[in-house]
Amino acid sequence: MRKDELHLRAPGNWINDPNGFIYYKGKYHLFYQYFPFAPVWGTMHWGHAVSGDLVHWEHLGVALFPTKSYDRNGVFSGSALEKDGKLYLYYSAVRYLTEDAENTHIVPERCFETSQAMIVSEDGYHFDNWNQKRQIIPVIRDEEIADFCNTRDPKVWKDGNDYYMIVGSTYKGTGRVIFYRSKDALNWEYANQLRDERYGTTMECPDLFQVSGKTVLLCSPMNILSGTVGTAHHAVCALAEFETESCTLALPEKYQFVDYGLDLYAPQTNLDEEGRRVMIGWMRMPKAVETPGETAWNGMMSLPRVVEVQDGHIYFRVHPLVEAYFDEKLTAVEMIDHEKPFRLKMVLQEGEMLDIGGYRITVEKDAVVADRSRVADGAEDLRLISRSPELNGKYQLDIFVDKNLVEIFINDGEYVLSNVVYQLDEFVKGLPKESVIMSSRAV
Repeated sequence: MRKDELHLRAPGNWINDPNGFIYYKGKYHLFYQYFPFAPVWGTMHWGHAVSGDLVHWEHLGVALFPTKSYDRNGVFSGSALEKDGKLYLYYSAVRYLTEDAENTHIVPERCFETSQAMIVSEDGYHFDNWNQKRQIIPVIRDEEIADFCNTRDPKVWKDGNDYYMIVGSTYKGTGRVIFYRSKDALNWEYANQLRDERYGTTMECPDLFQVSGKTVLLCSPMNILSGTVGTAHHAVCALAEFETESCTLALPEKYQFVDYGLDLYAPQTNLDEEGRRVMIGWMRMPKAVETPGETAWNGMMSLPRVVEVQDGHIYFRVHPLVEAYFDEKLTAVEMIDHEKPFRLKMVLQEGEMLDIGGYRITVEKDAVVADRSRVADGAEDLRLISRSPELNGKYQLDIFVDKNLVEIFINDGEYVLSNVVYQLDEFVKGLPKESVIMSSRAV
């Protein structure tokens, strides 16, 4: 199977949400939404990749695929849990109530129903899709409890002797999350819910966890930036309050974007080998990458990022294993025609511009601004200009450049701004004198 370095890419055709991200028996396992037949969204499977270092990834093919009446039209997003040495995978199961006669891989809006299901693997590599699946939360018909179609993306964790599940949903156009509780990670009971109109119309891919004694919610609300160029659905994060006994969640009025490039969506976290909270997100691509002689592909994953809370602010920092990958300093001359990913560390000042192969970064009105209009390659519905919040005069940049992705970590992860790109050329212009350029010796 194909191997990827630094960024996990679609192994041909289509990927989206990261699923079942977990450190299990000495390896990082990352599953992902996968349509193996074309570089477009379709009937969902789970692809599977593993890594020993969060940098070098090996694709292992399809892990989960539709086999049951309740998941016949898609094995959708979910999470992973280790229990008794086994790998428990939880997912949303979709069944269409009608179909498009010309394309059975798409469905008319709201003409489907969703339940929650699971499968258990003995070793994390073998998955019996025929005999080991079970439906754990049937389709909910009472809209006061859940929406029958738009209730999805179970994230499961253990706290004390109990297991908890948070599921994204909607209530008559208002964002909602729903909580379930279990004693054995198999049998689940409804516990509570939160509805919050400030968090979009549907709260997809919720993830609730503790960092340094603080509770953090990641989620991807739909329709929070309507009326702008590009999609209206975006990943956000906020410091929350959560009471486990009653599963009561309280959210603040304001939230941060997880990534201010506004391409990243559906992030998921887990604990790494050292107990750090690490996140990976899907980088949305409005246009497939087509290379002669290769299968067209669409979709890739971000760098792994360590989630930390400092002075009431959520940081997303470069993971130490990514730091270790970039171990060779380059000169600006050596970087020309350099085919591997590289890293730039610098301080940019107000009014200065850095041009990375046509991708331009400036500091304007106390914010970092990225312009990819010269490297968008005609991709439609693509937001061309991205900007960070105001930075109080501090513009320390740590920039990671790959062939189709530029990720800018600002002020040690205070904010991150990442953009999918097409047709970067090999030249970098406007490097400040004190810049550090780094790459990897690895082949």
